[in-house]
Amino acid sequence: MVLTPALASAGGSAGDTAWMLVATALVLLMTPALAFFYGGLVRQKNVLNTMMMSFSALGFVTLAWALLGYSLAYGAGNAFVGDFSLAFLRGLDLSGGIPRLLDVAFQGTFAVIAAALISGSLVGRMRFAPWILFITLWSLVDYAVLAHWVWGPAGSAFLKDLGALDFAGGTVVHINAAVAGVVGVLVLGPRKDFGRLAFLPHNIPFVLLGAGLLWFGWFGFNGGSAYGANATAALAFVNTFLAPAATMTVWLLLEMRRDGRATAVGAATAAVVGLVAVTPAAGFVGPLGAVWLGALAAFPSYYFILFRPKLGLDDSLDVFGAHGLGGVVGALLTGVFASRAWGGVPGLLEGNAGQVWAQLVAVVAAVVFSAAVSLVLFKLVGLVLPLRAGDLEEVGGIDALCHGEEAYPVAEGAILVLDGERAGGAA
Repeated sequence: MVLTPALASAGGSAGDTAWMLVATALVLLMTPALAFFYGGLVRQKNVLNTMMMSFSALGFVTLAWALLGYSLAYGAGNAFVGDFSLAFLRGLDLSGGIPRLLDVAFQGTFAVIAAALISGSLVGRMRFAPWILFITLWSLVDYAVLAHWVWGPAGSAFLKDLGALDFAGGTVVHINAAVAGVVGVLVLGPRKDFGRLAFLPHNIPFVLLGAGLLWFGWFGFNGGSAYGANATAALAFVNTFLAPAATMTVWLLLEMRRDGRATAVGAATAAVVGLVAVTPAAGFVGPLGAVWLGALAAFPSYYFILFRPKLGLDDSLDVFGAHGLGGVVGALLTGVFASRAWGGVPGLLEGNAGQVWAQLVAVVAAVVFSAAVSLVLFKLVGLVLPLRAGDLEEVGGIDALCHGEEAYPVAEGAILVLDGERAGGAA
């Protein structure tokens, strides 16, 4: 490969840049994949709205991130928030081993899917306009700030400077989004039929398609977080292959032990839980550590999702069970399985109990911060726009009334009558 003049003068690495271009595209794919995963899990009357809640983040959150969020996350600032030195892409060019401008896009895909994840808790009851306003604000005052704590410049990043490890977003993306979703559930209240009707998935093949594409994109999510075509990327890639496989194996065995059968939705959910759990650990643990981490992560998520309805929590698509608990377990087990031989940082199994403590501090900080900020944002947005869909929308389905479309029209089309025309009198 031949470096462009701009990259050559900046000392850029063509190989590393090529991998980051691919990784960015892979992570971008994850949000449409999430739309299929979520869309297949809901009732037919809400599938378009559910998918749009994910897909729309590609527009609104992307712009918010590029113009302000990236600066708040990666500007020097102080230990708790960046500054506006990089706002509106100021000073970002093609310099660096990997062009800094490319990093805006790579990290932007993380911000997009983090916002989209929240929707899984709220589908079937939240209006679309306030949703858009909420995720745009949330990406700036919640996501960007927590990203600064974990990944900001050394010496001015609260959790990073405490020694907490989060390779690709266990706290920043998954715990953060799941807690925001639970707060939204508590603010909006349960769906009208919650506890009375079984909410059956309308298209399980969509669920499997979405899960498969998520797994595919996750190789960029974790592998790209090595920021180079290097050995760490290879480690993260292999761990992203192994951990979900272990989670799925344990999950399906639990299902077969309990019910005598394994479900497709269970397999898809297990894969996502394993991917979430390995995310904070991907570049810090060895392959066998990833297998153990994935296997252990199956238990809390499986049993929580099984018993969650009895708790009265209408988390529509079990975002907290999959992403919240998966993220918590993954973050804590990172402190257990982190290895000097693989990631350079020893964990509990190598005598460093302090790493587990650092991980626990990061988890608690993410939960408290996300809960507080999300509650304020939901309340503020609710003062401007009604958050909850009306009875007619919720019972009849949000697709037609909010978007003017249906996923599966029952008629072939509509008859349009133009002004001045009468039946049989058209020219």
